[in-house]
Amino acid sequence: MDESRARELLVKERDEVASLLRGTEQEAETGLETNDDIPRDFGDEGLPLTEQGNDEAVAEELQDRLDAIDGALARLDAGTYGRSVLSGKPIPDERLEADPAAELTVEEARAQEAQNR
Repeated sequence: MDESRARELLVKERDEVASLLRGTEQEAETGLETNDDIPRDFGDEGLPLTEQGNDEAVAEELQDRLDAIDGALARLDAGTYGRSVLSGKPIPDERLEADPAAELTVEEARAQEAQNR
């Protein structure tokens, strides 16, 4: 993949993910605030904690994605972008278009996923 195209895709996705992360973190911070004027039943008492836990899980996934994008940008700067971090084999352009932060070939990613099961 062309270096400028890769950087364009990565920067665009990084901006989107960072924005989503900020929004999710803000929701998690304000999630425990309640309005005492709203009638609710006993089941509602745990809802803010559940929502906060969900927000935190989403924020963690977004942070992981942000880290992956930053890693891809670092590989781009180092001249190793587009090659597997495991084997050094080229990652096909189609895969990089679908996931610009990909660090493994499809085969390596499948093998790693199967190993982690």
